[in-house]
Amino acid sequence: MSTMIIRPLQPGDAGTVLAIYQADLHSGDSSFEITAPTWQAFDAARLPAHRLVAVDDEGTVLGWVAVSPVSTRPVYAGAVERSVYVDPAAQGRGAGRALLTALIASTEAAGIWTIQSGVFPENTASLALHTACGFRAVGVRERVGRHRAHADRWRDVVLLERRSPHIN
Repeated sequence: MSTMIIRPLQPGDAGTVLAIYQADLHSGDSSFEITAPTWQAFDAARLPAHRLVAVDDEGTVLGWVAVSPVSTRPVYAGAVERSVYVDPAAQGRGAGRALLTALIASTEAAGIWTIQSGVFPENTASLALHTACGFRAVGVRERVGRHRAHADRWRDVVLLERRSPHIN
């Protein structure tokens, strides 16, 4: 059995990170997006201090996690939205949980008090992962968007959040 290491995402990981993102977008149950962004857009949208990858003992990237600010307003400086994606070939091996656990530690160390996420209700694996990592459902945004990649159908999104018990 190989080991897994969580480390900061490095510029050399860009191609693999975007390929993992695109592979999960093809599933249709991870995002409204249908095409992964360019690296420049990815880089501009996510906070540099909280970008992590899971790698195996051969250095192969198994998955990634990153956060984006929920708002530019100073009052929301401690609230972020997470993205976590695992290579389909590596799913079920604990990479998602390891990445979310490391992200929680990273954000709490930086004074971030809330991590939020939107998950399609059909993505039961993601919902279970988030619950296991201390997230709770705070609501369902019904028919919040139309999914172009899937017959332009309306989709609900479960809004999840994890409030830090350590930051008051």
